[in-house]
Amino acid sequence: FEKMLYDNALLARTYLHAWQVLGHDRWLQVAEEAIGYVLRDLRLPGGGFAAAEDADSEGVEGRFYVWSESQVRAASGPDADEAITWYGVSPEGNFEGANILHRPVRGDLLRPSGVERARQALFDVRELRVRPGLDDKVLTEWNGLMLATLAEAAAATGREDWLMTARENADFLLTHLRREDGRWLRSWQSEAGARHLGYAADHAAMVDALTRLGEATGEARWTDEAISSADLLLDLFTDRVNGGFFTTGDDAERLVTRPKDVLDNAHPSANSLAAVALLRLGALTGERRYTEAAESVLLLLGRLVADHPTAFGHLLGAVDLLHAGITEVVVTGQRPDLVEAVRGTYRPNLVLAWGEPRPGPLWDGRDGDRAWVCRDFACRAPVDDVESLLAEL
Repeated sequence: FEKMLYDNALLARTYLHAWQVLGHDRWLQVAEEAIGYVLRDLRLPGGGFAAAEDADSEGVEGRFYVWSESQVRAASGPDADEAITWYGVSPEGNFEGANILHRPVRGDLLRPSGVERARQALFDVRELRVRPGLDDKVLTEWNGLMLATLAEAAAATGREDWLMTARENADFLLTHLRREDGRWLRSWQSEAGARHLGYAADHAAMVDALTRLGEATGEARWTDEAISSADLLLDLFTDRVNGGFFTTGDDAERLVTRPKDVLDNAHPSANSLAAVALLRLGALTGERRYTEAAESVLLLLGRLVADHPTAFGHLLGAVDLLHAGITEVVVTGQRPDLVEAVRGTYRPNLVLAWGEPRPGPLWDGRDGDRAWVCRDFACRAPVDDVESLLAEL
């Protein structure tokens, strides 16, 4: 019953991508409701996201979430029978004599009006219960994962409220979890602030998140912040002998052995996060040092990835970026229609530069209200209409 920020961030992103690829509204509903939960129940004053909600309340695991059949009937009123069937409610229950509401029919998630009324009524009743405890730590890595999801989701759906929330979250993290020298710290709480040095995963997650926020907003400041974070990641965590990134920085307490976080588990490893983030940032900026650092991760882990692919789910995305290549798109001037055309489909191997120009090969010598489609900064002829742009893509 515990609800983790990183689970909701990663699952929302997965369902968002499924909706983009397949167009099924049920997948968008899952993404919207997961994001809605985070913004409603985990968002703290100022814009940070809390780490988790506990599993138990009043000393009983799941008490906040489970229902008896009679409770469902009392809350749902005239829609009770429909809700009981929809959520698989029974007198004997499915968890210690109570019911965890779930959908027993796989994939059938779009709720009829009666079920939706009952769901809202059940939610209103549940809000009167004693809530599980809130783990109000703001963890840089997990917030970075959520920030990346918010930026992607806002760009894909056009939700300006999500984009505003993403900006507020980024500002909160930059204010409270980054030192004046640019180094990221691990966690923050309102009473104690932030004190502990961040790990490679914190820096890598923020490189990815800030890069995606820059793509979502067209605001150069976020890309500049991603560059600053990437430089710190390379300076403090690089294994200059064997490649990849150590978990702890050069400035951290010296350990008997310096570990490396390489396996993708409940959330991506530091090295996987770094590889994907640095390949994408390198494609946006033209800075080879980022691409080479990402390649060092793949050289270090390539044989293991081939032998045990399920242990490297996120890193496989970096493998694909490297071998299939990255398409760079730059939209100059005021052409929101061209920007939206690029965002209209799931394109994981594409980076987008638009809005505020910044130094780099994608922007040099390009102006007007047009779009360029490039590979390795070699660009085809510019186009100025949506149909031509989609044909180039």
